[in-house]
Amino acid sequence: MSTTALLMTYSFVVLAMMLSTWQRLGLERDLVVGTLRATVQLLAVGYVLQLVFNLKDWPFMVLMIGVMTVVAAYNASRRGRELPAIFIKVLVAIGAAEIMALGLTLGLGIVEPTPQFVIPLSGMFIGNAMVASSLLLNSLRREIISHRAEIIVALSLGATARQAVSESLRRAVRASSIPIVDGLKTVGLVQLPGMMTGLIIGGASPIDAVRYQLLIMFALAAVMAFTSIILSFLVYPALFTPAHQLIER
Repeated sequence: MSTTALLMTYSFVVLAMMLSTWQRLGLERDLVVGTLRATVQLLAVGYVLQLVFNLKDWPFMVLMIGVMTVVAAYNASRRGRELPAIFIKVLVAIGAAEIMALGLTLGLGIVEPTPQFVIPLSGMFIGNAMVASSLLLNSLRREIISHRAEIIVALSLGATARQAVSESLRRAVRASSIPIVDGLKTVGLVQLPGMMTGLIIGGASPIDAVRYQLLIMFALAAVMAFTSIILSFLVYPALFTPAHQLIER
């Protein structure tokens, strides 16, 4: 894509701003800020990736993946800022999911252990783990609020904190997995996913593009489920006192 073609892509943002102005949505400022941030961030990442790809050293790859994980954990943990040590818990869940997914991908020899494969795949794994963490925290908050009476009754009848909140945890985990489950059901019918589209536009065979997209979709399903389950186990004890009493927040 030429620089001129890249500049022309801003016409989409201008169109969105015009529609926002027409409908008085007040999104103009957010669109401008978001567009500028996306441009600066992606250009900066592009230069960093080019440097890492040229160096081909594991320490730089590990450092970049570590930074991505920390940023993702920080953003997701804001959904549960009232919970103690939530940043550490989210960081552990996302980090564990990244290690699991990348370890299986490299261990099974599915892709080569080079920066060109490791960093983009890690970005997708970590990004979707972040989404799963945010959805889990939001869903769990709604579940606790909606079923507070049921949880208190279960506790009064002698149930432990884990027993009292188990159904709420299951519903929250299921809710956090809905995006990837729906995506698996409709992929290829409703949309052509981003990675597949990018490979095809880049000149790859559609069959090869499909193979890589299946890798991504299956891996992301495991990442989101793994992240949600791990985080739910880490978070729920903070909802109760050591005496198994529900904490009012």
